[in-house]
Amino acid sequence: MTSPLSQHLPPTHTRRPRGPTLPAHRLPDLPGRVAIPAQSRGAPGTTSPLAWFNTAPDRDAERALLACLHSPRWALLLAGHRPYPDVASLLAASDEATYDLSPGEVAEALSAEALPSLPEDTYTAAHTALTAAHAAYEARFGHVFVICLDGVPDDEVLDRVLEDIRSRLANDPEDERAVAADQLRLLARERLTATLGARGTTRPATNGSIPGENDKTPPP
Repeated sequence: MTSPLSQHLPPTHTRRPRGPTLPAHRLPDLPGRVAIPAQSRGAPGTTSPLAWFNTAPDRDAERALLACLHSPRWALLLAGHRPYPDVASLLAASDEATYDLSPGEVAEALSAEALPSLPEDTYTAAHTALTAAHAAYEARFGHVFVICLDGVPDDEVLDRVLEDIRSRLANDPEDERAVAADQLRLLARERLTATLGARGTTRPATNGSIPGENDKTPPP
């Protein structure tokens, strides 16, 4: 019933290579990860990804969530507050749960992250520059550099990553921990949105309690 997470992610745009290239960085394949099933639009009797998530066994729902953010307590919180009436409510709950993570839990989530993805035709010299920047970042802060690139065009990804990593190297460690935690929150939203096939349906998170806890309205 499940399908690989990669089926839900936007396709990579192919452009003319600009020289020798290296593979793009990817999120690590976490052991036992389960992707939320792809939505079959228009087919009678099919289950939407949100409906599957709302009714899946706790273990399966938590494993699907861990593919979006490797924080067991975050996954436990989101799975435990099902059902969600819509994707926006799930994303708001994701934000709320992420804000509640302790520094140790943020560090655990960061330890499971890989380097940011780059377009597949990124040339070797760019990888060399990024490798040096990432090494400097990890030496200063003790964890991998993370950034949410949702909505950034492919041809601007390299410049955005380099600009942000160089800018954030000037942060003191405490400030950078807060920035990295917020980037994890945005990454979790991006991955949940892509997995649920619901781009364009997000809304800002609210400051109230985690939504969906007592709402039994069936998903659309």
